[in-house]
Amino acid sequence: MSFKGKDIISINELSKAEIIHILEVAKSLESRPKPNLLNGKVLAALFFEPSTRTRLSFESAMSKLGGKVVGFADPSVSSVKKGETLSDTIKIVERYADVIVMRHPLEGSARVASDVSDVPVINAGDGANQHPTQTLLDLYTIKKIQGHISNLNIAMVGDLKYGRTTHSLAMALSHFNCRLFFISPEQLRMPSYILEELDKKNVEYSEHTQIEEVIKNADILYSTRIQKERFPDLAEYEKVRNVYIITKDMLKSVKSNLKILHPLPRVNEISTDVDSTKYAYYFEQAANGIPIRQALLSLVLGKLK
Repeated sequence: MSFKGKDIISINELSKAEIIHILEVAKSLESRPKPNLLNGKVLAALFFEPSTRTRLSFESAMSKLGGKVVGFADPSVSSVKKGETLSDTIKIVERYADVIVMRHPLEGSARVASDVSDVPVINAGDGANQHPTQTLLDLYTIKKIQGHISNLNIAMVGDLKYGRTTHSLAMALSHFNCRLFFISPEQLRMPSYILEELDKKNVEYSEHTQIEEVIKNADILYSTRIQKERFPDLAEYEKVRNVYIITKDMLKSVKSNLKILHPLPRVNEISTDVDSTKYAYYFEQAANGIPIRQALLSLVLGKLK
């Protein structure tokens, strides 16, 4: 299995065997760090949209392996401000770096970048479309805390329409025979194209409007933020902004192995009194971004197989 030169654009393009291999490489790097593995390699971090965890964890992952990072976190200070096209930006940056990590507000932008780039492109989130590296760290986290990924009851709650993390996670879990529960307001339901793909793969799922309907059955409760910035009409956002808030009182009768995950940032989806319970795992989840992104960088740069 070789990842050298491979673009990581969509979780749909990774087989079950490839996903499992990435998780195993991440585990190996976490237990046995290789501080000089990427000496001489340069990562270009192009963030056309705000990011904290994804950008910093990629930069930290590269630094911890001995590589360097160039790039920007504010497109207003790049040549995009002058009218440069995305394709031209990528054609320039590929001459400065060995791998490109890009976040962009437009769906499909990562694909455009990979089509014109001669160095590997890793999608760090393109609009409401995909966030494959978040999904890999979510899977890594689930395996860590439950001991396995298969045959789990996994509930996703919040903004399932615009939530790229839930789109990618649902597709990835289709490999692992999990029972899925989708909890959202009617206007923020999981997109039909995702449900159609799950139907094709005979994935068992159901849709709900109340967390209480499924929380007692869940092994994983994956909460997501209602994404204000994705709404074309802010009046519609105001109707749903606080529709789901997980509180400590809601956890009285849940399964003992339940863990609550969240890709962060949290606004008010999870009450802070949940943080001190044994069910909260979202901060540890964020930390798992380091080994996963180390694994991806090492694999696409051909330093590990």
